[in-house]
Amino acid sequence: MRGIDKGAGMRQATAAGVTLLVLALAAPVLAQEPKWGPHLDLEAKPGTKRALGEADLFIPVAQSTDTLLFANLRLRMDDNDGNEGNYGLGVRHMLDSRWNLGAYGYYDRRRSEYGNYFNQATFGVEALSQDWDARANYYAPVGRRSYQIDSLNAAEISGTSVVFRGGEERSMGGFDAELGWRVPVFDVNDGKALRVYGGGYRFTEDNMPAIEGPRFRAEMTFDSTPYLWDGSRFSLGAEWQHDDPRGSQGFLTARLRIPLQVYGKPSSQLTPMERRMSDPIQRDIDVVSRAGAFGTPEIATFTDGQAIKVINSAMTAGADLAAAVANAGANSTVLLSGNFLNVTNTVAVQAGQTLTAGTFAVRSASGRTAVLTTSATVSSSNVTFLFTTGGINGTINGLTINTDATLGTTIRVGHSGTTLSNNTINSGSYGIEVVAGQNVMIRGNTVTATSPNVHALYLSSGSSSPISATVTGNTLSSSAGYYMSYYQFSGSITVLGGSTGNVRGGGTCNVAGTISGAVGFTDGTTC
Repeated sequence: MRGIDKGAGMRQATAAGVTLLVLALAAPVLAQEPKWGPHLDLEAKPGTKRALGEADLFIPVAQSTDTLLFANLRLRMDDNDGNEGNYGLGVRHMLDSRWNLGAYGYYDRRRSEYGNYFNQATFGVEALSQDWDARANYYAPVGRRSYQIDSLNAAEISGTSVVFRGGEERSMGGFDAELGWRVPVFDVNDGKALRVYGGGYRFTEDNMPAIEGPRFRAEMTFDSTPYLWDGSRFSLGAEWQHDDPRGSQGFLTARLRIPLQVYGKPSSQLTPMERRMSDPIQRDIDVVSRAGAFGTPEIATFTDGQAIKVINSAMTAGADLAAAVANAGANSTVLLSGNFLNVTNTVAVQAGQTLTAGTFAVRSASGRTAVLTTSATVSSSNVTFLFTTGGINGTINGLTINTDATLGTTIRVGHSGTTLSNNTINSGSYGIEVVAGQNVMIRGNTVTATSPNVHALYLSSGSSSPISATVTGNTLSSSAGYYMSYYQFSGSITVLGGSTGNVRGGGTCNVAGTISGAVGFTDGTTC
């Protein structure tokens, strides 16, 4: 969504500032008997997502019987370590038609919860009567508008690539407006008023989702309160707003006015419309900023600079998985992402190739890093060998592999240096079968075999094909067969040191032939 026209925004801000200055200079000479004195408003604003507190100092600068030029200094803090100061100048004028017109400008400076500082200019206009209020504000960021936040860096699969976006916090420009109505439950001269308001807001910035939505609030004001001094005011209110990026937010408000009247008439001597000349300025509570992965997209690599090849089920059907793996080539690291259904061909892992899913650190071209998490499920009902490790030093890591075939093997290992780690294998037949290979690593897998007389883990040395393997940290189970089996033919089988920490489920251990070493389980048994 396109952001606001910043050049046009600054021109509008300048025009509003000129208008405000003209109104101030045109104010009549200082009245002999000032009507309005300074005051301090203190506000507590607990909310559904955060709580705020505010101190608001209102200082008349010059006034006549119907015009008031004032300064306004506000400090706001929240319980997320954010704070903000607003420094404003405004003018209000009472018309004979019983409307008060006003205009104001502020310089705002905010420290966000991330410790970043943002500045903006705020310009607003208002029209207030006994029964109706109308307000509108325009917010224009000035100075530095964005900061990098590496903790918010993000990476995701996009097509056949990994795309990095840098974490940033950015300020946003925009506007808000509201219309209010006095609910006629009290007489206008009673010193009490219930008002309800409805409006909306919109804030934008390039390449970020707009923050826009409705806002509603209600306020009960007491200009005369027992046990408080003349000129005090007490208000209770509630507020609700909603936008898609931030969701719904609600606030309750309690506001107390403390008069600081070294001059000015007591509130009890002012008419209702004269009292409205010192109403609080209504505007958005913050310099609006958003934090997230909003940086320019960059193609990511692994942190060592190695290119990442992606096979995405959204672009590669299960039937095409074998060809996609072959095209990735030897010595490649291939991230699998998604659900690969109805795999129909044997997938051959090539020499030095890694097929993987899980959590990885990746790096952008600009040198920033992020964490990428992928998952991949491969399913088949009619393939004898779903994976065949056809090259030396191949790796399969972090995959979920499901097959309903009752004959054959889900993963068959036939070369040295093979690593099978952190996979979940649900097999209607043999789960993992090692037929040859030295220094085979089988680590952290969960293997379940479900058909009668099949093996979760099967070490079977063929003719002159010795096997040496480390088996550690696996969970092995067979509902009607063997959780682990050895069959020594002419080749030797050696279980290497460190083959411990395994968990055995259903099934039995079967040993045929002479085996060197043994696989240890957490219950103290060996196989």
